[in-house]
Amino acid sequence: MELNRQPDNMPRVVWKPHPGSQTLALSCPADIILYHGTRGPGKTDCQLMRFRKNVGVGYGKFWKGIIFDREYKNLDDLVTKSQRWFPEFKDGAKFLSSKSDYKWVWPTGEELLFRVACKEKDYWSYHGHEYPFIGWNELTKYPDGRLFEAMMSCNRSSFLPEDNPIINPDGTVTYLPDIPLEVFATSNPFGAGHNWVKKRFIDAAPMGKILRKTTRVFNPRTQKEEDVVTTQCHIFGSYRENKNLSPKYIAELMSITDPNKRAAWLGGSWDITSGGMFDDLWRSTVHKIRPFPIPSSWKITRSFDWGSSKPFSVGWWAISDGSDVIREDGTTFSTVRGDLFRINEWYGTNGKTNEGLHLLDSEIASGILERELAWGIHDRVVPGPADNSIWDLENNNSTAATMAKKIRLNGKLYNGIHWKRSDKSAGSRKRGWQKMREFLKAALREDANGKPLPGPRENPAMYVFDNCNYFFELVPSLPRDEVDQDDVDTECEDHMGDEVRYMVLDQAVYTGVGKTIGI
Repeated sequence: MELNRQPDNMPRVVWKPHPGSQTLALSCPADIILYHGTRGPGKTDCQLMRFRKNVGVGYGKFWKGIIFDREYKNLDDLVTKSQRWFPEFKDGAKFLSSKSDYKWVWPTGEELLFRVACKEKDYWSYHGHEYPFIGWNELTKYPDGRLFEAMMSCNRSSFLPEDNPIINPDGTVTYLPDIPLEVFATSNPFGAGHNWVKKRFIDAAPMGKILRKTTRVFNPRTQKEEDVVTTQCHIFGSYRENKNLSPKYIAELMSITDPNKRAAWLGGSWDITSGGMFDDLWRSTVHKIRPFPIPSSWKITRSFDWGSSKPFSVGWWAISDGSDVIREDGTTFSTVRGDLFRINEWYGTNGKTNEGLHLLDSEIASGILERELAWGIHDRVVPGPADNSIWDLENNNSTAATMAKKIRLNGKLYNGIHWKRSDKSAGSRKRGWQKMREFLKAALREDANGKPLPGPRENPAMYVFDNCNYFFELVPSLPRDEVDQDDVDTECEDHMGDEVRYMVLDQAVYTGVGKTIGI
C-alpha cells in the first residue's frame, strides 16, 4: 500500500502484502471472504489493511467497519497490530481507547470499531446499524453461524454516489463507485465452530474459486425486480509465505503433540476432528464401517434427543450378543457382547447450522415409523432412551404421550413410538462422555500408550455404519468446554452427541474387562 509521498515525490511504502495469499486476500473481489490456513501467514494484518485501503478515498463517514471477536484479549491483539501500522500512514488517524469507544477514527470521517460478540442475541446491540465492512477474527471460535448470519443484515450502506459528488480543483465533478460491502473473516481450522465454517466455505467451493449466488429481489433504487449476485471465496495462507516469521516459531508449531492441532496449525488442514472430546480416539478407518445385515439374535433399539427450533436427533442401534457377522464379501467381523452399532439416523435440521425443522411431535413420530417400515426393522425395534424433557407436562400433555399415540399411515393403524427415560442422574453427562470415549477406545485395541493389545478384543466398542453422515460431521469433532475439560461445550451443536450419550449410558454400562451388564 503506497501512501504519503515524500518531498522527492517517491512513494513511501507503509505496508506491503506478501506475494501469495495476502495479495490475493487484499485484492479478491468477492463480497464474503474467509482467509484461513496455517498459523503465521499474516491474516490479521491483511484484515486490517482490507479495511484501511478504502480510508481516504472519498467515502468519509459512510466507510465504517467493525471487527468482532469473542474475547477482549484477542481484540487487544488486533488493536496492538493496528497501532503498529495505522499511525504510519500519517493521515490523522486516532485511536479512542475507552471500552465504550475502542475504535479508530479519521479526520475524514471513517471509523473502525473493535467489539466483543458471543451469541446470536448480541446482534440486537447492532440492529439497524450500517457497517459496509464487517470483520470476524478467528471465525471457528463461534460454535455456530447464527450471529454471523444475523450480522449480514448490517452489511449495508446508505451511500449514493449521485448524492456525494466530488468537486475537483478544476471545477469538474466526478462520482465514486458504489461503496463496497465486504465481510472478511480470518480463521484457522480447529475450534468449536470448525464444522459450520468448513461446511459454509471449505466444502462449498474449491479454494480460490468465487462462488456466486443469484437471488431475485425488488430493487428500491430502480423500483424493479432484479437478479442480484452475491459472492464468497475462501483463500488459504501458509506460514511459508511469511519471511518475517522466526524459524523458532515454526519449531514451536512442529512440537505440538496433539496430532489434530498440529495438522490444523502447521498444515491448515480442515480434515481433522477439531479440539474436541474425541480427537485422540476417533479413527474413521476403524469406527466407520460398511453396513451389514443385522443378525436376528441382536437387539435393535433407538435413542432420541428432542428439538423443534433446534435440531432433534434419532439414532437407530444394533447391539451385539457376541455373535460374529459374515459380510456380503465373505469376510468375518468379530464382535463382543455389548458392541454398539449405529445403523441409521434422522437428524432434524433445515440444513442451516443448529436450526431445526419445527416439526410437531406427531410428525416426528410418523417420520420415525415411516423410516423403520422402509428399512424393514420396525417389528424389531424396542424402545430406547430419550431426552427426559419429552415427559414434561404442558396443558396436561407431553411430547412422549403425543408420540405414543397410534399412527395411521397409508390407511393402516400402527402403534405409536415409545421411549424410556435416559439417565439424567447427577454426573451422568460427564459420565456419558467418558463411556463414549471408552467405547471408541475399545475398538482401537490399544493400551494407554497407544500400543496394540495382544489377543482378541474383550471390551464392547462402538462402530458407525457409513450411511450415518450427520454423525461423522457432528460427533467426532464435539469440542470440549474451555472451563470444564471433562464436558462438551454446550454452545456447540451437541444434540446428536447427547442422543448418542443416552444410548451409551442406557445400553452399554459395563464394569471390568470382559464383563458387560445392562444389555
